[in-house]
Amino acid sequence: MIDVRVPDEQEGTKAVVRAWLKKVGERVAVNDPLVELETDKVTQEVPSPVAGVLSEILLDTDAEAEPGALLGRISAGTYDPLPFEEHAAPVSDAEAPVKKSVTGNVEKRLSPSVRRAVLQHDLDPARIEGTGRDGRITREDVDRFVAMATVTTVGEPATAQPRHFKGADIPHDRMRLKIAENMVRAVGDAPHVTALFEADFSAIAAHKSALASRGVKLSYTAYLVKAAAEAMAVAPAINGRWEDDRIAVSPTVNIGVGTALGDKGLVVPVVKDAGALSLEDVGRKLDDLTSRARSGQLTGADVSGGTFTISNHGVSGSLLASPIILHAGQAAILGVGKLEKRVVVRTVGGQDAILIRPMAYVTLTIDHRVVDGHQTNAWLSRFVEILEGWPAA
Repeated sequence: MIDVRVPDEQEGTKAVVRAWLKKVGERVAVNDPLVELETDKVTQEVPSPVAGVLSEILLDTDAEAEPGALLGRISAGTYDPLPFEEHAAPVSDAEAPVKKSVTGNVEKRLSPSVRRAVLQHDLDPARIEGTGRDGRITREDVDRFVAMATVTTVGEPATAQPRHFKGADIPHDRMRLKIAENMVRAVGDAPHVTALFEADFSAIAAHKSALASRGVKLSYTAYLVKAAAEAMAVAPAINGRWEDDRIAVSPTVNIGVGTALGDKGLVVPVVKDAGALSLEDVGRKLDDLTSRARSGQLTGADVSGGTFTISNHGVSGSLLASPIILHAGQAAILGVGKLEKRVVVRTVGGQDAILIRPMAYVTLTIDHRVVDGHQTNAWLSRFVEILEGWPAA
């Protein structure tokens, strides 16, 4: 008997069993998806560690599961490659699994949670793009389809309708409940203080444009991550956390980047050891993480281990957000507002001059138990200095 356990990559956060993808007595192959787990950050599949038969489910749907908890057991043995349905007893039409057509006319059986969601919303699964393994539809794909306000009635053309009519209630989903729980706890645990600076992005814009002309495309966020990692040298406690007996400062700078998921809230994928990466490496890592975040393919490892967070809220038009709620277990979070042209006064040739420059407000919200105003301002000063003094490409 082989144990199937909750992955340890949960940062101490309890996961919830969203749905089992296999039934007791069903044959499984190595790496077959067994069960979906959900936290406030991601939904992830736990694969089968061996080939055999699922013999026992110990944590069923909606059960809370801490890292390392026993989910179920598999009786290891030779895997029969024939589909389970060919060995199982016949089922009625009402019990038959919903199927979707995929490339090559291969039919993939939907998981129980996806099947329930498809039936609940009266959707045609053939119209939903699957982002799971081998193109399989995940529950996140269904949620995203509904959130985009596209309702497809089985057998009828797709029609766009608003998801929520005026005055209609919006039921909480698990992710929203977990986000709310974490926000309340963060505000209650840590005294939030915010400092505000302004940054001139002229040097960054010139460097970014020069690289683009050579075929290297980078987002502004890549520069923010790199500059934030370098700024830690002047105030290492910014990269720390409060413990009952000490301030624990991480030896590596692992920067989380808030990524909006529309009505589903946001996730914070983490660029690990950002200080050791080149600017181009940071850009490639961000592209990969952001793409997988928006397609629901992040794993627990992608969102764990963060020591500092960046909220680039300006991408949605916000000039200033304060305070930005701290991420659990971190001492600070950087906020970056909308980048826009503003009139500024600069000294040119010993004289004051009125210029137009690309500017943005930057804030640092800190846990005042961990750092004080001096360290906060020192960090922000260095961060802005790095951005404004970025060398030419």
